[in-house]
Amino acid sequence: MWQNATIPARMRLVHLSLTHFRNFTRLEAAFPPGTIVLVGDNAQGKTSLLEAVYYLAGATSPHTSSARQLINFLTLREDRPFARLAADVEAHDRVHQIEIRILLEPVGPARRPRLRKEILIDHQKKRVRDLAGIFNAVLFLPQDMRIIEGSPGERRRFLDAALSQGDSAYADALSRYGKVISQRNALLRRLAEHGGDPAQLQFWDGKLSHHAFTLIRLRAAALSQLEHIAAATHNRLTRKVETLRLAYRPSFYPSREADDPGNIPLDPSSFPEETVFLDHFRQALKDRRREELARKTTVLGPHRDDFGFLSNGIDLTQYGSRGQNRTAMLSMKLAEVEWLYRQRGEWPVLLLDEVLAELDLKRREDLLERIRDANQVLLTSTDLAMFEPSFQANAAVWTLSQGTLNIS
Repeated sequence: MWQNATIPARMRLVHLSLTHFRNFTRLEAAFPPGTIVLVGDNAQGKTSLLEAVYYLAGATSPHTSSARQLINFLTLREDRPFARLAADVEAHDRVHQIEIRILLEPVGPARRPRLRKEILIDHQKKRVRDLAGIFNAVLFLPQDMRIIEGSPGERRRFLDAALSQGDSAYADALSRYGKVISQRNALLRRLAEHGGDPAQLQFWDGKLSHHAFTLIRLRAAALSQLEHIAAATHNRLTRKVETLRLAYRPSFYPSREADDPGNIPLDPSSFPEETVFLDHFRQALKDRRREELARKTTVLGPHRDDFGFLSNGIDLTQYGSRGQNRTAMLSMKLAEVEWLYRQRGEWPVLLLDEVLAELDLKRREDLLERIRDANQVLLTSTDLAMFEPSFQANAAVWTLSQGTLNIS
């Protein structure tokens, strides 16, 4: 089901080394292809291990926005605390080395710690966005329900992480957009607090418009593709009872008022020409100039976008049941797997944390059947009995206790 005979599908984690990452003081492990089940009690390091594997794909964590928290807490007592992840990954018929260092270094007379990341790919220093496409992974966590049920920011973070792995142009535009937002917001604060000519914002308006066009266009196209894949997956997981749709709600779109929260068409052919978009976006920024100066922040753009999940026409972000939302999120994650394959030509590594715990028996069986032929999948569980003997027979079963991995 997951394999394709015409295109190699060999992306996998070959070897992982962790030093001072979360509760792992030191870990060295070789990872076989196929299915690996990590079994252990809660708070033993199962989720942290999946987090480490996912971190290799883009140097971002689903658990925290501060990389400082990834450094082992005992190490924080040292003068120069650090965490290090190093891995051999197989992709595109060759093995790459990825190394990520998270460093806290004392700077200035006060010796205050400054966080810094170092990225090395095949022993060469690179930028974070250069990780895109080297190694791909899709992670499903119990708390991913917040993507549907939580704030627009949760949904944007999920979408940005997925698209950055699959599209280098998106990762680049997102990085550049973030820098422009920071510069523009700094100027807005300066103008609001100290006065000056608001015409200074025109330069940043142009930069912002250009990157906003790229991000919104790529988001609309990707959501259209994800919807097509997720709808088919959701239909199977719900035994043809529910139909899943996605709704993109950008903070600005030329064909409607900026404050209109309505959806826009996901058909890429309906997206406006770049010159039309840029003209309308720059004008919208001028129209909101007084509000931006009062609030000292940029009020329009992809950093304020949202999207929703609709099941049989019902908006799950507001009215979905726990079971509906969990199945929709699982469908979306499995769609992300296939979308990344279509983008990169190889199946990403699938990471599933306690995914069976809240599924009924039928949906559990459907999921395990769906992932049975995955190139490499890591699952965690506190109870090995959740997996049928036939599934266990074709999987590597590892145990994890107090940060120590036991490979049988």
